[in-house]
Amino acid sequence: MDRPDLRVSVVRAPTETVVSLTGEIDMSTVPRLAAAVSEVLNEPPARVVLDMAGVTFCDSQGLGTLVVLSRKATLTQSYLVLVNVGAFLIRVLDITGLRNALMIQEA
Repeated sequence: MDRPDLRVSVVRAPTETVVSLTGEIDMSTVPRLAAAVSEVLNEPPARVVLDMAGVTFCDSQGLGTLVVLSRKATLTQSYLVLVNVGAFLIRVLDITGLRNALMIQEA
């Protein structure tokens, strides 16, 4: 069985940092996501954008990590916004009641 993978790329700009995600967010890949966003928040931009266009799966651990990272961004006086969120993830966020806990920018 193939292990799920998550590719993370970070592009910094003066007022925001975009973290693009490709692959699956689950218990084996959340440490990579958390580390990347935590590193960005060491010198926090005004806004951290998580580009979710390439995300194909997100389990409960991934959902929890997104909420924790959002709160962590707030504590650093930054904010975390999710963009290009797929319909499957919007549905999961609605079902779990977590949609209101995250800032989601819709197209």
